[in-house]
Amino acid sequence: MFQKNRKKKNKHKNLLTNILAVFLILISIALIFNSKIRDAFIVWNTNKYQVSQVSKEKIEENQVTEGNYDFDSVKALSSEAVLASQWDAQKLPVIGGIAIPEVEINLPIFKGLDNVNLLYGAGTMKRDQVMGKGNYSLASHHVFSVENANQMLFSPLDRAKKGMKIYVTDKNKVYTYEIREVKTVTPDRVDEIEDRDGVDEITLVTCEDAAATERTIVKGDLKETMDYSQTSEEILTAFNQPYKQFTL
Repeated sequence: MFQKNRKKKNKHKNLLTNILAVFLILISIALIFNSKIRDAFIVWNTNKYQVSQVSKEKIEENQVTEGNYDFDSVKALSSEAVLASQWDAQKLPVIGGIAIPEVEINLPIFKGLDNVNLLYGAGTMKRDQVMGKGNYSLASHHVFSVENANQMLFSPLDRAKKGMKIYVTDKNKVYTYEIREVKTVTPDRVDEIEDRDGVDEITLVTCEDAAATERTIVKGDLKETMDYSQTSEEILTAFNQPYKQFTL
């Protein structure tokens, strides 16, 4: 009897030792490949929420949800934030998509500036803004990493040039903007997203550096509005490209 109890205890001890060993190995892998794990989660969720994966009806339903528009609540992108957000990234309010084919951007547009929204796509910056009207303003993170520099979320805006086309859609209409300027400003320049009388434009905002001391601003003018069903296959294809900005 004593021998059986001893074997049972040893068995439990070995099991706990094995579990601990596996846990330590996983932690070690996470520390070694920290940015790669983060980037993999970003890519997976971005693909899941792309506008091509969401019905027009769901987009219309999400339009009436409340969004967070507190600029001060936005936190810097980090591996810890991405990993912690997995439970929150299940039912994000997709209200459209943005594509800039020439820099390989194809991201979901979420309502508001919730931190989770900005980890996986672009967030609207003003409560009542409407696609194709006024100054339609979107923000997303710039990902700073050696492996994927200038490839993820709004990082490719570093390569944006005057004349490039920006497409946004809510699956009802497709709005075509043409970039007119790319510039760097300080974080206090909130006037950049304000509406101007009689001007329909788009403003894209991302951090210029890891310390968020400056912002990259991309501005474009509305050039064309078309029904989604009548939009060319070439443009619609830009919204169907899987997000591949991740390499092992």
